[in-house]
Amino acid sequence: MNTASKLGLYTAGLAVVFAAALGAGSAVGEVAPVEQATHHEAAAQPGKSDTPGGLQVSQDGYTLNPLTTDENFRFTVTGPDGRPVTEYEVQHDKKLHFIVVPRDLSSFQHVHPEMGPDGVWSVKLSFPQAGDYRAFADFAPKGGSGLTLGADVQVAGDFRPKPLPQVSRTAEVDGYTVTLDGDLVPGRSSKLTLKVSKDGRPVTDLQPYLGAYGHLVALRAGDLAYLHVHPEAGDTPGPDITFYAEAPSAGDYRLFLDFKHDGKVRTAAFTAKATGGSAVTAEPTTEPTTEHSDHTH
Repeated sequence: MNTASKLGLYTAGLAVVFAAALGAGSAVGEVAPVEQATHHEAAAQPGKSDTPGGLQVSQDGYTLNPLTTDENFRFTVTGPDGRPVTEYEVQHDKKLHFIVVPRDLSSFQHVHPEMGPDGVWSVKLSFPQAGDYRAFADFAPKGGSGLTLGADVQVAGDFRPKPLPQVSRTAEVDGYTVTLDGDLVPGRSSKLTLKVSKDGRPVTDLQPYLGAYGHLVALRAGDLAYLHVHPEAGDTPGPDITFYAEAPSAGDYRLFLDFKHDGKVRTAAFTAKATGGSAVTAEPTTEPTTEHSDHTH
């Protein structure tokens, strides 16, 4: 992989989650997988699919299978032969990227599970509130194309969904300011440029995170479709980080930008509305990115 490609953001369909405190006492109870029964998933067969990423638990013969009943999350990805997949392509420093968000998109975790020799993946997750969550496995089987599979996870308790934030093109995160330039336009690739500054000065020494100077996940509000996002080739460590996102329809989307500086990954969360003349909204995130020892960026 050349430098330009490696330092670009890895391709992802629109989607998400980062660490917050585990459970809120009795409000967050046992975590259990929810049975998948959508018509998309029931009809999933091997072959090319035009469905946005993350909406299906099965695609092209591969299936995401949650095994856990608590926050010590375990899962497998089974292949066309029905057996757990044990060989993966390394993409952006990892064999598999795992993203978890609640249905209201109020938090975001991006973690990297460890795989055992039997093909069972395990990872520690945090659930800041009760309710339904969506887990996304972003991977490419050995010799195959990239896939994003999604499965529901339910956290028992009283769920009170939060509304999407109000319009703003600026997010404040741990003393950093991130500004967003560009609009999502339905049906075509849209250029989004995010600029990082601190104390009024542009940050020009960003550190690589997942083989890039920034990582962007985009999710459609409502069904949590994981949008296709392309990085712009380049190796400039800030202040600008540019991506190309493909919004399949009009509506609200949630954007999560991860960037690393001074040894810590931070997340700026934005809400974008895809229309003919779209407006973009932003919200600072107070929940820090979950850093694991497996991060080697």
